[in-house]
Amino acid sequence: MYKTVGSFAVVRKEFRNSTFVGHVRSIDSEAEARAFIDHLKGQYSDANHNVSAYLIKNDNALVAKYDDDGEPAGSSGKPVFKVLELKGLSNTVVVVTRYFGGIKLGFGGLSRAYRETAVAAIEEAGIVEVHEMVDLLVRFDYSDMHSIKRLAEEYGQVTGESYCDVVELSVKVRKGEEDGFADKLTNLTKDRAKIVKG
Repeated sequence: MYKTVGSFAVVRKEFRNSTFVGHVRSIDSEAEARAFIDHLKGQYSDANHNVSAYLIKNDNALVAKYDDDGEPAGSSGKPVFKVLELKGLSNTVVVVTRYFGGIKLGFGGLSRAYRETAVAAIEEAGIVEVHEMVDLLVRFDYSDMHSIKRLAEEYGQVTGESYCDVVELSVKVRKGEEDGFADKLTNLTKDRAKIVKG
């Protein structure tokens, strides 16, 4: 299980005449993060800076990066990245675009502006818990259909159905709960249902 943002969000904030535009979305890979950052750099090519940060955890691998994009070192990308860490988010990318308004903010002011814009974007998007899922294929008789579907929804979701002389359900079950699902399946159907893949 990990936490990420529930949707794509954009927020706009003003700090002493400078405009900061925060963008956030969930991602599954570093390639997806880079594509999102490059897209926004193209969209906001007239901006002074497009500061970014992302954190990805996949299969025990961790990728954590931030970029000040020309702002003083440590003043912008790092504070945005720290927001991801403090909120316990992974598989999330944030880009904060800055249009300079003529008044210098100083190191502390810059850090605060980038951090507050990142926080606002994340709050706008909302935080959700995502469970890693395992694919299983369950084979059983028609008579057990309703009880097995209910069980599958209790542990995850049904992703596919096949009907012949027996029923096959493709099921996604939360990682770590496969044994509990298998035990309940056995008890529920008196060992008539079988997990044939997974």
